[in-house]
Amino acid sequence: MSFLKKLKEKFSNQPSESSSEKFKDGLEKTRSSFSFKVNDLLKRYRKVDEEFFEELEEILIGADVGVHTVLDIIDELKDVARTRNIKDPQELRSAITEKLAEMLQKDDSENKLNLQADGMTVILFVGVNGVGKTTTIGKLAHQLKNDGKKVILAAGDTFRAGAIDQLEVWGERAGVDVIKHHEGADPAAVIYDSIQAAKSRKADVLLCDTAGRLQNKVNLMNELSKVKRVIEREIPGAPHEVLLVVDATTGQNAMNQAKTFGQSTDVTGLVLTKLDGTAKGGIVLAIRHELDIPVKFVGLGEKIDDLQEFDPEQFVYGLFAGTEEEEAE
Repeated sequence: MSFLKKLKEKFSNQPSESSSEKFKDGLEKTRSSFSFKVNDLLKRYRKVDEEFFEELEEILIGADVGVHTVLDIIDELKDVARTRNIKDPQELRSAITEKLAEMLQKDDSENKLNLQADGMTVILFVGVNGVGKTTTIGKLAHQLKNDGKKVILAAGDTFRAGAIDQLEVWGERAGVDVIKHHEGADPAAVIYDSIQAAKSRKADVLLCDTAGRLQNKVNLMNELSKVKRVIEREIPGAPHEVLLVVDATTGQNAMNQAKTFGQSTDVTGLVLTKLDGTAKGGIVLAIRHELDIPVKFVGLGEKIDDLQEFDPEQFVYGLFAGTEEEEAE
């Protein structure tokens, strides 16, 4: 049985509220611009040749997969075609989906949140303004509380007007406490007080918001480093996750942000927001492959429960759902 058919067997006929269905619905724009083009390509060509691979390369680049990643995918597919003596493009369909899934996950646990079995888990969120960082924190707080965790939010973005109020609104929605100071306060002091409050209230998880913009990039990175040092001093081994939030609709700009923050803050995972709003969901592949940072969550809608744990197989299934019927039996 082909890889794509295995995914169909595993994820089809799921209830509408299931995560696989949310991936399928959320990737509709990318699917229509990418997967259906791949499907059309496979049907149009009668043989696997250089022209076929050149057109596949164009489709992948058009989906914002990234030039370096695309070249690696094409090279690997050429090797597959050569070693398996594949002449019919339809026979490459399963190899394409399999390579994408392999590229998105290098081990079975990397996409899981690093929650501590003993003691408090501290998660630091970083990212530029406007990517959905505060919204992501609120949605994750909602998830964790529903899982039975005691969660506290730290309003460490003291520079953006309205950021503290926005986090408080999300705290109310999720039913969790928010520790805050006044606008313009020292973010490191807010994080320090939040850690003390979380300890005294025996919280399971502390989610820390941070600034996304200061006068310049150097100031921002210095501020984030200071916050991280406070966390490390107060809780050895923390932060247990540094999650970079990027807006999937910004395509290659998201890649640039990932590079910048990755160099300064030891990012452990990515959250890609607004994936449902872009036709260029291939940016997930580019960031994962080129920066070697696992994707932990993706945003697939506006509702409080639309933040989904990233599952590479569900992503690939969502990417190709509706095209697999065309696969040769």
